[in-house]
Amino acid sequence: MKQLIHGIFTFFRVAPWPALLSVLCAAAALLLGTQALGHHSQGNISIALAFGFPTLGWVGLGLIALLDALARHIDYRRIRRLLERYGFRRRVFVVVAPSRCQRDAALHAARRTGHLLQARAVFRGLGYRWYHLLPDRVMDNPLRFFDPAFLRQAFLPSQGRS
Repeated sequence: MKQLIHGIFTFFRVAPWPALLSVLCAAAALLLGTQALGHHSQGNISIALAFGFPTLGWVGLGLIALLDALARHIDYRRIRRLLERYGFRRRVFVVVAPSRCQRDAALHAARRTGHLLQARAVFRGLGYRWYHLLPDRVMDNPLRFFDPAFLRQAFLPSQGRS
């Protein structure tokens, strides 16, 4: 039980934004779904559908956020192994710098391996601050969220950069 709780805390420390978003989406879907089921049981099919479709949207967004958090956990484990094996390497942090979620995963890996101050210095030197939430590529072009190359890089981190 203690390992499970530690694993959940690690999951939220590695990818706080996607994990929080997935929890909030699940709460919204639960509330809307409860309303939809209540109206359906009373025979109000049109109102039930009006609540049901947004419920599906929140479930979908929550699943995407959860998949993003899982991809960041994979990044965390990969970066932690690199740091344990080779020690601090600046280029590891430069590669993940353009994405806030990947920076969070890398910072947690650095924290666990004793390289936190060096990692923070790299990100600070590159100009990143706490309020830089969106990935650089999305800031350049907001429609990038729908680009297959961006999605592949976001959800399949081992597939290389595009």
